Amino acid sequence: MFFDIVASGSKGNATLIFTKHNLFLIDMGIAIATLEEELKKFNKKITDINAVFVTHNHTDHIKNIKTFSPKKLYALEGTIPGKLSNVIYLNKEIKILNDIIVPFKTSHDAINPCGYVFISEGEKLVYMTDTGIYLSENNSLVNNPNYLIIESNHDIQMLMASLRPMELKKRILGECGHLCNEDSAFAAKEIIGDKTSEIILAHLSEECNTPEHAVNAYKKVFDYCNLDLNKFKLRCANQWTPLIGGNYEN
Repeated sequence: MFFDIVASGSKGNATLIFTKHNLFLIDMGIAIATLEEELKKFNKKITDINAVFVTHNHTDHIKNIKTFSPKKLYALEGTIPGKLSNVIYLNKEIKILNDIIVPFKTSHDAINPCGYVFISEGEKLVYMTDTGIYLSENNSLVNNPNYLIIESNHDIQMLMASLRPMELKKRILGECGHLCNEDSAFAAKEIIGDKTSEIILAHLSEECNTPEHAVNAYKKVFDYCNLDLNKFKLRCANQWTPLIGGNYEN
């Protein structure tokens, strides 16, 4: 299994998941042309995508979701406007050509937001962005993935010093907002295990965060928890440059 985070941030999100059996897409908040261009790297087309999994109904995640037939769309009820062909349910497995996908609850100010677990050929990937807190009820489902893609949205001091309205700051900091760098690191600490090889920090704010701030927060939290961060390949996804990870061979 490998993945390609095509774009991650408030201006649009899309992540490709490649398995032996399938090509999946998480969210479609980017331009169609951008996705098409990225797929060319792998000699793939949009029509090769087997299924699209949607995390929630905010524009930066569903802007161009109508690119796909409803038959390929999978989401919790209320996530996509109009009739949804494949309604899925929290903690209930979906099986597509030997791959298993499980949605799990997140905490965000959207209709039925969720993250996803992907299991294929003995490997496990956890995808969790757009959540104000980490819900410990998910521990048994998400624990010890090979690959963890997790939100690390903002540095609190940068957010508070920004010119954003106070109401927006409160929303971001709230339980239904976004994970700050430190809370992301503490959440990751609960999720990772001896099989985990990669941690990707996603949905970084371009205005209120930097990769350096996010990584430094992880170093401080992991040091505090007596965990060796050097055991993991830690990187930051961003809005404009795709990031490839997992078991990828050119």
